[in-house]
Amino acid sequence: MSFGKSRTVTLCSLANFINAADRAIMPIAIIPMAKEFHWNLRLQGYILSSFPIGYLTSQIFAHMFVRRFGTKTVLAFAVFTWSLVTFATPFLAPLPFVLICSRIALGFGEGLALPTIFHIFSNYVPMEERSRSFSYLIALGSVGQTFAAVVCPHIAWRVVFFIFGLMGFFWTFMWIVTYRDFNISMANTGDEEAFIHPSSKVGNKNYRWIEFISHWPLWAIYIAHFAMNWSSYIVMVWLPSYLTTTFDADPANLSFTAFPYVMNCLSGVVAGHFADSLIQNRWTVLSVRRLMTAIGLLGPGLFMLFFISVDNLLLAVVFISISMGLSACNSAGHLSNHADIAPNHAGITFAISNTLATIPGILAGPVTAELVQASHGRWFPVFILASGVNFVGAIIYQSQSASTQIL
Repeated sequence: MSFGKSRTVTLCSLANFINAADRAIMPIAIIPMAKEFHWNLRLQGYILSSFPIGYLTSQIFAHMFVRRFGTKTVLAFAVFTWSLVTFATPFLAPLPFVLICSRIALGFGEGLALPTIFHIFSNYVPMEERSRSFSYLIALGSVGQTFAAVVCPHIAWRVVFFIFGLMGFFWTFMWIVTYRDFNISMANTGDEEAFIHPSSKVGNKNYRWIEFISHWPLWAIYIAHFAMNWSSYIVMVWLPSYLTTTFDADPANLSFTAFPYVMNCLSGVVAGHFADSLIQNRWTVLSVRRLMTAIGLLGPGLFMLFFISVDNLLLAVVFISISMGLSACNSAGHLSNHADIAPNHAGITFAISNTLATIPGILAGPVTAELVQASHGRWFPVFILASGVNFVGAIIYQSQSASTQIL
């Protein structure tokens, strides 16, 4: 991979680092915030689930913004927007309704990022390097979540929001200074960095929106993404609260919640290189995508059942870490499949997929709270449901996925 492509993949992956870190702050910070501002569990659920509302909404506009303003402008706007909201959170916290609205704005900014990055990668990265590029992207997101999980419990919650907000401002400056939009580069200079893979059928055909929901291979990706996010949101949003209520873990020492994200990061990088090596050794792309998705959905579903069955804190952390580690294989599975079957429209297909996969984020807060309260404080229904969703998603992807270009 050339220096220009490597720099772009690195910058996009760092954007996902900040993206994931910013969304991981609140599930940890909300514990001291709830004590300070006297929030009950139901209000906490609404605060935690307000982010996905904005995240879902922005998926509708991501493709239109990219076509109108270009990837450089849209990604800079997205990172700056969510960083501004993060920085302002300590000032808005005393007003729950305003805080909920700001979390929606945070979600809107973050929701623009990944569809834009998928659009960049599908036109910028060769097929034989895509698995590792997507794995770096997802892995840096896990590193961001890990960093947030380690830092947040040891720093005053207000300071945490300030730190991550400033990180986003610095990234925005670096992006504006160093990145050239590949559409502009290709049109004006014919720069080879503006890569479009020769296997892609590049044309000016405008597909109707119905085409993006009319093919089973696309629905296989959408459903697998939905299933992956269902369990991921449960872990991201509720793991600190589950461990403190079930095992009496000290809220001030929740750094061990970083282990699942460490596993996710390491496994994602290994999975990406492993998947690319299989393709280079004459495995079909479809076989690789199905294998990695099967590992990424069935494995976490199984280990979540182990997780909820133990009454030992160490074993619980080990099982949920393995679950999150195996989930990282999805980056070389269905998440990479967008660029295989719709290389010229991966930004759109990912936006649709991410829209549907954001629904679990909206439901994770209030539904989990209601299930736990209805079960008299038991969490079994929450994780059994998450495992079941994973199993169904894996079965559908194995039977309906494809790797040949359809759009």
